Amino acid sequence: MPEDPIAHSELAALTRRHEKAQDQNVREFGIIKSELTTLQLKVSNLDQKVDTLMSTVSGLEQKIDRNQAQIVELLTQLVGQRPDAGGSLRA
Repeated sequence: MPEDPIAHSELAALTRRHEKAQDQNVREFGIIKSELTTLQLKVSNLDQKVDTLMSTVSGLEQKIDRNQAQIVELLTQLVGQRPDAGGSLRA
């Protein structure tokens, strides 16, 4: 049976379309892979920033606790003083 030129032409066209789609898929996969790598780096950087922030917050909490303890100590000392013994504490 002789080759059908129309069928051969259609087959060639389908092959080109398939190869073009495959090339496009490879490019799109590369783009997605690159974007995922960028996202991973950003998430890692964000994790480091969160760790730094948590450390800072912890330090601030300790300072607040010390300051509150000092305030309580000073107020306790003031409560024990007599109003006429070094200044007026009257309201």
